[in-house]
Amino acid sequence: MASTRAKRYSDALRSELWRRWSAGQTLTVIGEALGKRASSIYGVVAREGGIAPKPRRRSARVLCLAEREEISRGIATHRSIRSIAAKLGRAPSTVCREINRHGGLEQYRATQADAVAWERAKRPKLARLVVNPALNRAVARKLRLDWSPGQVSAWLRRRYAHEPSMQVSHETIYRSLFVQARGALKKELVAHLRRGRVLRRPRGSARNQGQGQIQDAISIRERPAEAEDRAVPGHWEGDLLMGGKSSQIATLVERRTRYVMLIKIDSKDSATVANALAKKIRKLPAELRRSLTWDRGSEMAAHKQFTVATDVKVFFCDPRCPWQRGSNENTNGLLRQYFPKGDNLSGYSQAYLNAIAARLNGRPRQTLDWRSPAEALQATVATTG
Repeated sequence: MASTRAKRYSDALRSELWRRWSAGQTLTVIGEALGKRASSIYGVVAREGGIAPKPRRRSARVLCLAEREEISRGIATHRSIRSIAAKLGRAPSTVCREINRHGGLEQYRATQADAVAWERAKRPKLARLVVNPALNRAVARKLRLDWSPGQVSAWLRRRYAHEPSMQVSHETIYRSLFVQARGALKKELVAHLRRGRVLRRPRGSARNQGQGQIQDAISIRERPAEAEDRAVPGHWEGDLLMGGKSSQIATLVERRTRYVMLIKIDSKDSATVANALAKKIRKLPAELRRSLTWDRGSEMAAHKQFTVATDVKVFFCDPRCPWQRGSNENTNGLLRQYFPKGDNLSGYSQAYLNAIAARLNGRPRQTLDWRSPAEALQATVATTG
C-alpha cells in the first residue's frame, strides 16, 4: 500500500514537497499547497526519516535515452550490433544485452527501455554502517553517550584521520537512525538524540522569554566588550530550567568555552536563587568570575545580594530577546533530553546534576573546533592562570 501511495507523487511534486519541508513548512501547509492530505505527506517524509533524499543522477557508465534512441534507429535500418556499438563508442556486448533485456529486435522501444532501466536502478544500496561492523560499533558507543551525529562524525574524522573506511557523515548517521529499513543502527539509539524525534525537522525559531521587573537592573548593553566577543573567560550566561510542580534547576554556561554547571534550586524565590548561585560561583578561580548575564526573570531580583557575595556583576537581557544569551538557550535545549518538560526536577540530586553536566562538558563541540568544553576550559585556565 505504501509503495502504491508513493507512485502518486511525480518527481516534480516530490521535489516541491521536499523543498517546502526543508523550508520548515508544516505537513498541513505542504498538503494544502500540493493538494494532498497531511497524512499522505507524512508517509513520504517518514520513509526518509525527515531527511530530503539526494537527487538521483544517471551514471556515465549506463546508457542514456539518446543512446537508446540511436540503438532503436539502428534496429529500424537493419544495421548490425557491431555497427551500432561502434557509433556509440560502446562494447557490442553492451548493446546486445540492452536489446535482449528490453524486448529483442522486434519489440525494442527506446523510451520504454530507458524508463524501465531508470526504475530498476533504484535498487537500495547497503548502508555504510551495515557493511562495516567496526564503524557501526564506534558510532553506537558514542550515541549511547548522548553525542549528536555531528559530534560523532567529527570525532571519527579526528580519531581515524587516515582510515576513510572508519569515517561517516552526520547525515548518514541520521538516516540510519530514522530510516530503520536500512538496518544499520538500532531504533533505541534514537532516544539518545537531543530531541528524541523519529523525524528530523528543520530548525524552528527560538521561544519567547517572559519579562520581569528588576530594580536597578544593569542592561546587557553595559556589559564589557570582552564578554561580548568571548575573548576572555569567566563571563557566564544563566537561566532557570523549569519543570513540573514548580520545580527548577539553575543552568550556567561559560561564554568562551561553553562549559556547563547545573545547580539544584529548592525554591524560585530570589533570595534562594541568589544564595545557590553564589555558593557555586565562589568555588571558581578568580579568572572565571567576571560577569553573569541573565534574562528578565524575577528570580534574579536579588542580583545585588549575589554581586556582594561574589563580586560578579549581573547584566540583564532586553525583554523577549533570548538570543542575547544564546549559549544558555542552546544548552537548555540539550538538557531537555535529560529533563523533559513537565518532569519534577526537585527529585534530582546535585550529584546527578553534576553527572549530566559532565556528559555535556565531555562532548566535542563544532564551535570549539571539535574540542570539548572541559578541554577548552582546562586549556583556558592553564593559559590565564
